Amino acid sequence: MTSEEVRKNVEKALDEIRPFLQSDGGDISLISIDDDISVKVKLEGNCIGCSVNQMTLKSGVEMTIKKYVPQIEEVVNLS
Repeated sequence: MTSEEVRKNVEKALDEIRPFLQSDGGDISLISIDDDISVKVKLEGNCIGCSVNQMTLKSGVEMTIKKYVPQIEEVVNLS
């Protein structure tokens, strides 16, 4: 998968999870993809102070991204 395909598929994954975050007053932005294996995102809105945002990041966001791009090893939230 090329870097462009990785980015496109990560964006698709974020588009899939975004409505769930927005329904709770939050959102997510893609910051960068490093070496096609590490994704940096920024949780926004109500997601910032939410006590379960790490669970959301790992169980929701990371799992969805890996479904589209299996080579991704980690998803990191930049606060």
